Amino acid sequence: MRQPGRTESALLRVRVLPRAGRDEVVGWNGTTLRVRVAAPPVDGEANHAMRALLAQSLGVPISAIALVRGARGRDKLVRVGGVSLDVLEARLKAALP
Repeated sequence: MRQPGRTESALLRVRVLPRAGRDEVVGWNGTTLRVRVAAPPVDGEANHAMRALLAQSLGVPISAIALVRGARGRDKLVRVGGVSLDVLEARLKAALP
């Protein structure tokens, strides 16, 4: 049951590969989404690029993508606000080649 005044959100495991040739959502590796970003892993640039890529792919504002865990590693846990897990999976499926 949904509580009034509370928005839905979903948690997503993401593996980021920095310094790639381009920004792209690669696909699923089990329950982890693999993404490539051109930005280097310096001063949070790769994290920002990953958030921007996910926001664009999911059709949500970048402010809806919050890094929960993994700011300094390749494996991250991201909270996507404003969408349920079912909607998130459907949007990612549509965004994948």
